[in-house]
Amino acid sequence: MLFRTLFFPVLFAASVALPDVAFAAPLSNTDRAITQQLHRYEQGLNSSDTDAIMSLYDDAPVVMAQNAPPAVGREGVRNAYTHAFGAVRLNVRFSIDEIKPLSRDWAFARTHSTGTIETLTGKRSTQPEANQELFILHRGPDGIWRVARYSFSTTNPPAV
Repeated sequence: MLFRTLFFPVLFAASVALPDVAFAAPLSNTDRAITQQLHRYEQGLNSSDTDAIMSLYDDAPVVMAQNAPPAVGREGVRNAYTHAFGAVRLNVRFSIDEIKPLSRDWAFARTHSTGTIETLTGKRSTQPEANQELFILHRGPDGIWRVARYSFSTTNPPAV
């Protein structure tokens, strides 16, 4: 009885005193499906697997990397990953900041990642890697969410 008497007033007081605290809502099917695709993307990056990465892109993707022209179309995106995986090895972990459906078949995901990047050519070295990313995803007729647009930029401070 004492528990009931104190629990609800304390809960109410906490919710008023902490207005910025959000209670986690259960993941929707869209959130779960997109989260799985982003996890697969992380795995593909860390294993330097161009085929696995390309299976996550739709028919007409665009990738926009910092300080580089956009890679457009499946061939352009494939070439960008093939080139990157020949030059570096990544060991990164993604954190999902938000997933927002825009319509039944379109959504975006905002993420950030941290880890390391190892150069494979010239003077080999390993450096910290940190990025912020924006994925625009499209659900195809088969019901699978795929990346339509992807943009990322470093959050590491500039080298001095």
